[in-house]
Amino acid sequence: MNDLDQADPSERHATDIAALASHWLEAFETALRAGDTDAIAALFQPESHWRDLVAFTWHISPHAGAEQIAGTLVGAQPSTKAHGFALAAGRTPPRQVVRLGVDVIEAIFEFETAVGRGNGVVRLVVDSNTPSSDGLRAWVLLTTLEELKGFEEHVDDRRPSGEAYSRNFGGDNWLDQRIKSQAYADRDPTVLVVGGGQAGLGIAARLRQLDVDTLVVDRHERIGDNWRKRYHSLALHNAIHVNHLPYMPFPPTWPKYIPKDMLANWFEYYADAMEINFWTGTEFVDGAYDDDAKCWRATVRHVDGTERVMHPRHVVFANGVSGIPKIPALPGLEDFTGEVVHSHSFTDGSAWKGKTALVLGTGNSGHDVAQDLYSHGADTTIIQRGSTTVVSVDPSAKLNYAIYDEDPPLEDCDLLAASSTYPLLVRGYQLAVEKMVELDKELIDALIARGFKYDLGEDKTGHQMKYRRRGGGYYLDCGCSGLIIDGEIGLLQFDTIERFSADGAVLQDGTTVPADLLVLATGYYTQQELVRRLLGDTVAENVGEIWGIGEDGEMGNLYKRTAQEGLWFIAGSLAQCRIYSKYLALQIKATEEGLIGPR
Repeated sequence: MNDLDQADPSERHATDIAALASHWLEAFETALRAGDTDAIAALFQPESHWRDLVAFTWHISPHAGAEQIAGTLVGAQPSTKAHGFALAAGRTPPRQVVRLGVDVIEAIFEFETAVGRGNGVVRLVVDSNTPSSDGLRAWVLLTTLEELKGFEEHVDDRRPSGEAYSRNFGGDNWLDQRIKSQAYADRDPTVLVVGGGQAGLGIAARLRQLDVDTLVVDRHERIGDNWRKRYHSLALHNAIHVNHLPYMPFPPTWPKYIPKDMLANWFEYYADAMEINFWTGTEFVDGAYDDDAKCWRATVRHVDGTERVMHPRHVVFANGVSGIPKIPALPGLEDFTGEVVHSHSFTDGSAWKGKTALVLGTGNSGHDVAQDLYSHGADTTIIQRGSTTVVSVDPSAKLNYAIYDEDPPLEDCDLLAASSTYPLLVRGYQLAVEKMVELDKELIDALIARGFKYDLGEDKTGHQMKYRRRGGGYYLDCGCSGLIIDGEIGLLQFDTIERFSADGAVLQDGTTVPADLLVLATGYYTQQELVRRLLGDTVAENVGEIWGIGEDGEMGNLYKRTAQEGLWFIAGSLAQCRIYSKYLALQIKATEEGLIGPR
């Protein structure tokens, strides 16, 4: 998430810093309105970065270099009509900080476009040799669309009112109307959201505030079951202040690391409080897009086997990075007489006390499952298939969220965190990893001495970039590493296994590691495979990979228009879903209002 260094105390007076930032914004707007690419380029460092979230490009769009940035801005300006650039009122004031080792003035600003209002971040490089505003050049620029004019969210001074919330004597009260709204007896939703975890809830809450009729369907029996049904010991790996959902922060009385069932219950409460239309026990089974009618023919199946065909204009897949469990082909596995279960279906190890267990996989799930089995008295061995990044939850994993430990409020931190393009993310994670290695030196050395295969990522960007690129390959240590180091949990390398037999794993030297249970913590198929199964090969190939890093350095096909009209994807951590649900919702609303067309 966060590639930024902690803020340093300002060396300039706050009013001077604000004046410098304001002067740059004035010069930027003057050049932009004039369509002067040379003047705009002169306001940027030669090596500079601009990330646009829907404001200028109706897309999530990164740009690099002063000339490319200037050319794109000037090209977009005739339709964007951006104006009114000024320091954002009521936001964190401009300050002098160090980001990625660079001394900058960092400012949050506001502006307007022809159709909306936006916010942004600019980081101006501080050069002691040119202390005047004329010497400041932008290194980083972020522009975001925050709201559409005439279609503002129903929050604060624009709180909802009307018949649904009035004393409707002799008619339907609020609850009556909620029940009817959720039934969809007389209509189809405009947006059908598939999956009701943090991604589905976040986008549904955003769309409701924009008056876009949205239905969430989820195959589980209860809202929150996507967390509630996971293994018994699970809790979030990152701190609570990073993980709030849109509009409703967690209570200040809650623990730093939220247990899964606590989070699941909050999801249930959140859906009710945010008036989200939600069908539990309902599975999306297939869909096809009608190019003439500009809508989907989507079939959902209820738990009782009945089906409903709907015609939403948009389908949003919000069923997470972890979709269909991947079961690898293992030699001799068919001969194994013990129980085989994927980590997706594992709950707890209480049934395996006094028995032997093998856990294949050394990511988060593999380690947590192994530790749970060990804690219930099972003789447990973890099998490592490939090199793994291991990071302590505290203090090392916290480094990537350092900006959220600074003074700005959550909405400002979200803006600051969203400002980095791919090259800046890589550099930020590399700097964080250098510090992690220092903090975790004893842990790393002990794991390697134990025979554990350890790495820092392909370009030493650590676990965060592994998460973005492949959704796995790392472990945030909650105690299992110590058990492996001490020999309490066995460690076996997969390449020493010849095959599986009735009794367990047969090693290349002929010995057998016995097992009553084999847990496959072997990951999941990509979302593209899920699309293939539900929407067909043509749509899957047309859209391409979902998740991972796309050619432009952004997350592949997430939070933005795809090659398939009316098909959208949202996934990721609670923080990612909170931030990007806003921009996805604005794109859908803008499409509905005819402001943008297909990509």
